[in-house]
Amino acid sequence: MRTVAGIHISAPLPVLQTKRSARPARSAAAGAESGWLRRFQSRLVAIDVAAAAIAATIAYVARFGGASDTVDSVLNIVFASSLPVVWVTVVAANRGYEGRFVGVGPVEFERLFRAFLYLTALTAFISYAAHADIARGFILVALPMTVTLDCVGRYAVRKRLHHSRSRGLALAPVLAVGGAGEIARFAEQLRHDRYAGMHVVGACVPSAVAEDAETVQVLDAAGVPLLGDIDSVRDSVLACGARSVAVLAGAMDPDKLRWISWQLEGTDADLIVSPGLAEVAGRRLHIQPVAGLPLLYVDEPQFTGFRRVLKSAFDRTLAAAALVVLAPLLVLIAVLVKATSRGWPFFLQTRVGKDGRTFKMIKFRSMYAGAERRVSELLAYNQAPDGVLFKMHDDPRVTRIGRTLRRYSLDEVPQLINVVTGAMSLVGPRPPLPDEVAQYGDHVRRRLLVKPGLTGLWQISGRSDLSWEESVRLDLRYVENWSLALDMVVLLKTARAVLRAEGAY
Repeated sequence: MRTVAGIHISAPLPVLQTKRSARPARSAAAGAESGWLRRFQSRLVAIDVAAAAIAATIAYVARFGGASDTVDSVLNIVFASSLPVVWVTVVAANRGYEGRFVGVGPVEFERLFRAFLYLTALTAFISYAAHADIARGFILVALPMTVTLDCVGRYAVRKRLHHSRSRGLALAPVLAVGGAGEIARFAEQLRHDRYAGMHVVGACVPSAVAEDAETVQVLDAAGVPLLGDIDSVRDSVLACGARSVAVLAGAMDPDKLRWISWQLEGTDADLIVSPGLAEVAGRRLHIQPVAGLPLLYVDEPQFTGFRRVLKSAFDRTLAAAALVVLAPLLVLIAVLVKATSRGWPFFLQTRVGKDGRTFKMIKFRSMYAGAERRVSELLAYNQAPDGVLFKMHDDPRVTRIGRTLRRYSLDEVPQLINVVTGAMSLVGPRPPLPDEVAQYGDHVRRRLLVKPGLTGLWQISGRSDLSWEESVRLDLRYVENWSLALDMVVLLKTARAVLRAEGAY
């Protein structure tokens, strides 16, 4: 049994242990969940074997061309032939097939990269210690190609898994423990983010409110059956076939939590403990035992320092290169905009950037001249009444060419100039209008701690289809957890989101 405090850690064992009895029969739901997981893990093993075999073959042919009878050549043939088995073994040793990590988050790929480093170091050590002359050129091609092909293959099957999860399949059942309101919010969040791969199948609440009518009503509205109180966690796990038990923040004292961890022994269910920290990435969380207590340390978000300088240099360099490559397209679009409607082809608008400083954001004009003055006439048709934004699917102010530009986000491309000048980043929060910022609450103002982005989590998560609250949540998630690795992921996913043209109007 494993314990999670925001992330999984090893569970404490009781002082006295007895021989475990036979594991109780799991429910049909648990069997189905284990079935898809075993199949998915089998696919991963097959992908790992194929990636290593392909890489070894290509590297050997590229390095040696054909086989020879020399001892050194035979040694390289043995290494190439054994690479698939060795690679799978090293990945398994790094827990690269563990069910709670596959299909979600970056940990799966981090462990692949760690396996690559370990295998590279192990190969170098054995080659040196045994005086084995394994060709360096062969190693320098085979191992990097193995991890590259493996990441591509695993990403492909992950996308298939995400497609299944979007249809409510391949989800791990979870028993939630805590107050009715917390459980309802937790269940709704998991429904919203199907890619997380979990769904709440039951709830256990404190004894004092287990029979309260309001508790039952809240859980019924959330579609979560009440299975019992906290003391019946083990029976509830066996009844609903939960793979994990999620104890939500503030649900109980440490002694009760430890008691639950003991009760779950032999059930094959993980214990997950929510620390109550919203939108904080795992890399900022560290668990360290102090005086027998597992304390959760939370690193501050980084808004200055070398990493920021590196991000700025990366943004400006890539934006400048993109402007050079896209220059013919920019000229063509400018000519089309100018030829199809009156006015300058570019549109300058005041936006608010880092630390509240304003700047002129550059876009291709996608509306008729004077469109801003007509906003008051269209407020009654605003399709975003829950926030401070103005959204309208069929805005009459948009030109014919403007609709095409908006559909594929081509009107945003001139913002690369804002990135080069340092007013914006390639990835960041959505650049807000001054009127929007005037309505910000204190927590929303944290969006202004970093430069706004040409794209961001909002761009790859629905664009204009997002509610105001969801847009804020995604922007704050980026502000709190930004990294160059996250920027690369967002840039890659932006291309797909633009081509699919979802939420663009």
